[in-house]
Parts: sequence; C-alpha cells; structure tokens
Amino acid sequence: MDQQDGKASEKTELGQSLESAGSESTQQAELTQLNPQAAPRDMGTFEIIALGFNIPNSWLAVAVALSAALTAGGPVSLIYGNFVITAMYGAAAVTLAELASVYPTAGGQYHFASIMAPKRFNRSISYICGMVATISWIICSASITSVTSLCIAAIAEFYNGFQASAWQLFLISQALNVIGLVYNLFLLKRTHWIHDAAFFLTLFLFVSVSVLCLARGDKQSSAWVWTNFESSSGWTPVVSFFTGLTTHAYMFGGLDATLHLAEETLDPSRTVPKALMSTIGIGFFSGLVFSVAMAYCLPSLDTLANDLVPVYKLWRLATKSDTAGTVFLVIVILLTTYIIAATQQTTSRLLWALARDRGLAFSSQFAKLSPKLGDIPVAALLLDAGLIFVCGCISLASSAAFNALVGVFSLMQMISFAIPAALLIYRRRSEKVLPRKRAFKVPEVVGWACNIGTIVAAVIETVFFTFPTVLPVTGGNMNYAAVVLAIIAIVMAINWFAFAKKHYQGPRIGLAQ
Repeated sequence: MDQQDGKASEKTELGQSLESAGSESTQQAELTQLNPQAAPRDMGTFEIIALGFNIPNSWLAVAVALSAALTAGGPVSLIYGNFVITAMYGAAAVTLAELASVYPTAGGQYHFASIMAPKRFNRSISYICGMVATISWIICSASITSVTSLCIAAIAEFYNGFQASAWQLFLISQALNVIGLVYNLFLLKRTHWIHDAAFFLTLFLFVSVSVLCLARGDKQSSAWVWTNFESSSGWTPVVSFFTGLTTHAYMFGGLDATLHLAEETLDPSRTVPKALMSTIGIGFFSGLVFSVAMAYCLPSLDTLANDLVPVYKLWRLATKSDTAGTVFLVIVILLTTYIIAATQQTTSRLLWALARDRGLAFSSQFAKLSPKLGDIPVAALLLDAGLIFVCGCISLASSAAFNALVGVFSLMQMISFAIPAALLIYRRRSEKVLPRKRAFKVPEVVGWACNIGTIVAAVIETVFFTFPTVLPVTGGNMNYAAVVLAIIAIVMAINWFAFAKKHYQGPRIGLAQ
C-alpha cells in the first residue's frame, strides 16, 4: 500500500525529511510532527528522566509481581531473571534511543516503522506497530489499577478480615481510573513537580524497604539464595525460568513512555535517549538489589503461596512489624496511584499521535488539543479512561480472561519495539535513516547486536509468555493469551478496514530549523 500524497502546502514529504535527516546534523535540525496544533514543550531533562523511570519503576514492579518468579523457580528466578530481562530491554532501549535521537515525535516506534518500512508497506506496517503499542499501553494502565485495588484490599483483609469481592475490586480500580483522569485534566500542567517527587519517593522507599528488611529479618543462607531453584510450576527448569520472567518484564513495562512525550520535552533528541538509558541503568540496579534483599528475607515459599499481595506478608515478616509492612504498602499505593495518572498521560499522547495521523475512527475528535486546559488531548484522555473501564468490566466477567489480557502487555510492548528494530536491520542501519551525526550513537557492532537482540527478546516473550504458568493445565489456570491476541488482531483489522485503510497516511514529519 503506497503512502498517500499530502497537501503541497505542507513543509515536506517523508522522503524529503529523510534526505534532509541524512545530510543534516541533529544538533542543527530537529524532525517534528506536522500538525496544526502542537503541544507546548514544558518538560525539562530531569523531569522526563524521572517520569521515564517512574512508570516502569523496576523494583516496585518486582515487588507487586513477586509470585510469578517465586512459583517459577524461587530465589534463583527472582535474582537471575534481572540479568536476562535487562539484557533484553537494554537492547530495545538502545535501538529506540538511536532512532529517537533522529525522530523525536510522539508516535515513537510506529513513526520509526513508517519511516523505515518499504514504501509499498509503510502504511500497514506502521499501523500495526502503532495499534500494538497503543493497546499495550491501555492494558498497562488497566493492570496497574487492578494491582492497586488488590493492595488496598490486602490491607482491609489483614486488619478487618474483609475479603473484597470481584465487583468491589472493580469499583476500587475504576475510582483510581477516575482519579487519574481528573488529575490529568485539571492538575497535571500545574504540578509537573509531581514526577520529581514520585521519583525521590520511590527511591526512598526502595532504600528503606531493602535496609529495614535485611536489618531485622531472619535471613536465609547465601547458598540457598544464590543456588536454590524451587519450581512449583510443573515445567522443566528451563521453561519454568523463562515463564517466570513475566515478573521481571514488568521492570521495564512502559519503557517507551518518554518517546510519546517527546513533543512536550525540551531538546528531545538528547533528552529522550538519556531518559531511556537512565531507566535501564536505574532499573537494573534497583531491581537487582531489591530482589537480592527479598531473597535473603524469604521464608519458605509456601508461606507466601496463597496471599493476595505476597510482598505485603513478606514485608510484615521480614521487618517483624505489621505497622512497618503496612506503611510500606500504603506508600506503594500512593506511588501506583501516581503511576496510573502517568500511564494515562502517556497513553493519551500515543492515542493523540495515532489520531492525528488518521489511524483511528473519529480521528478528528481524538486529535484535538484543548487550549483551555493547557493544550492537552482531552478526548484522547477520555478515550483511554473509557477503555480502562472496559478492561475492568472484563475482570468482572472472568478473572482468567482479565489475567490473560494483562499477560499480553509485555509481549505486545516488545513486539512494538521489535518492528522498528527489524526494519533498521532491513535498512542495514543506513545513514539515510540513522545520520552519522546524531545526539545518541553507539558503536555499529553494539547497534547491530541490540537490534538483533530486540527481535530475539520479542520471540522469547511471544513463546514463553503464552505458556500456562503451571501444570497440569486446567480451565482455571490456562493461559488464554493467544485468544486475547487473536481478539486484539480482529479489533485492529476492523478499525483498519472500516477507517484507517482509507484515511491513515502514516506520520507526516518536517524539518524544523
């Protein structure tokens, strides 16, 4: 499918942009999205770095998703999974950072895909990449609202014996959804400091939890921590280890957040790559240290098996204080509530970018910015909140279906990274798509390795994250990820044939001097 021609009055076509990008230094020129409405650039370097880490929040992600790693191998999976998943997402971060240093637009990976894909297929490939990325972000937001509701319910259960039903958890999660929406609509532009505050709060909690648990807890031997592999999944050790990586994949869930806020960032060609690499570095350090600390404080794995939020019980036992464990979990709830707002902010920008490229039905509405509320995409925010509500309704109908929906988030995200990585390899990392003079650059051998590694990571996640988590397989523990992916593919196809096939043009970018 050929890319459709734009209006002659616009600055330049995609091919002209590429030609300019190949000959101009990114220190002198910046590629920007052609759009009659542009979001104000009001996010500084530290702010975007803070937000880039806050959403994945690696150590916190390990904490709330602890059970998968423990089931899949105990302390060995919990610790060594950090190294494997960091290698996978580190490769993706380098790939995205190189491209973002040349094409800093809100569409992120789907814009990269359109730029590099063969002309005949660039519309369809970038559409697929954009929809996969967008849906993964919506699922990410829904999963965080669900996790936060479980944390709230865990405190109520511990102190009052109150066991929340499915509909009560649903109401809590949707209240959090509304809080995030209201914050984004009316407060975000006035409180950019919230990203910095959340960054320091999460690092404070990370240090406090790790130190206090190690200082007060009964500790396992080093031999048990570093060599004990206890799998209760029923799979062979290799399969069990890789299925357990779902815990660590959440360490970098939302890695691409800064890509989609590039058009609201000062000097994005430099700032966005810095944020991506900072997320990997801080994420690996905090995730590994936290995993090791918790492994030393683990009781027998059966002790945590049936808890609503296993890390809550672990913290109470390790600190030998119910109050300390509860205070830690309350701070986690505050942080995840902030993350809900941050994921809604990011997802709305991705929806906005896709809509202004006319990739969504009713694009004319979702592509609008509201001057009255600080030039934010109000319709896109409302759409995101509405889709989070729909995901919550799925949890009411079937917990297995909702768990499968949440389970595809990581692999869909990695697929959206792998598409531009594959196209970069297809282009042989040509100077036409990666100018030699750019703000972020790695040695060619490293670039090639990271591009290939991103594709390998996507294959690994697609294979192992669709496996049932335990054997024998029953209707209750079956992994329905393949079914969810099929349904998502159908939705994408409907939108394509009903609207996008006729109207979607891919990103329209020009050279801003």
